[in-house]
Amino acid sequence: MTKEKIKYYTDKLLKISFAKAVEKTLSFSWLDTKLGPMLAIADNKSLYLLEFPEKKNLDKEISRLQNSFNIQEGKTDPIILIEKELNKYFNGDLKEFKTPLVLFGTPFQKSVWKELIKIPYGQTISYLQLAKEVKNPKGFRAAANANGKNQLSIIIPCHRVINTNGKLGGYGGGIENKQWLLKHENQDWK
Repeated sequence: MTKEKIKYYTDKLLKISFAKAVEKTLSFSWLDTKLGPMLAIADNKSLYLLEFPEKKNLDKEISRLQNSFNIQEGKTDPIILIEKELNKYFNGDLKEFKTPLVLFGTPFQKSVWKELIKIPYGQTISYLQLAKEVKNPKGFRAAANANGKNQLSIIIPCHRVINTNGKLGGYGGGIENKQWLLKHENQDWK
């Protein structure tokens, strides 16, 4: 199934859009990780997307980028850097990523993602705690929704957010991957 998804998304990314003239070009590459392939999209300075092909809304995320940018196959410096950092992370040698990022979302989503980056390696918080951190204590569903729209899997550690009862909750990259990531970071879950 993953091979079919990779082919589908690669074909989608290689289609040229003539709907509007755009000046900026992004590059994409598939990166091999311990959890399987991940799609990386970046310009020459920053990473825009890092996702598993299983992500539910990956099609929409790609389309949104294609509406604003030309996208071609290739590796830019940020893609090369994140590939090295992911290898170190999966080998247990990296706890904080340094690859420059572009947060492509609404102001509220960006505020949630900035809070996610603050969650220390090896720790988790609840969706309710996340909502309180972004000054919206009654908006845990809105915070959870923004968490799910994160386009920079692992780097913006949305996998570190769990339900208040200690259960895992959801994960766009697949619940098995969330379990693996938390275990890798020395966390137990119910």
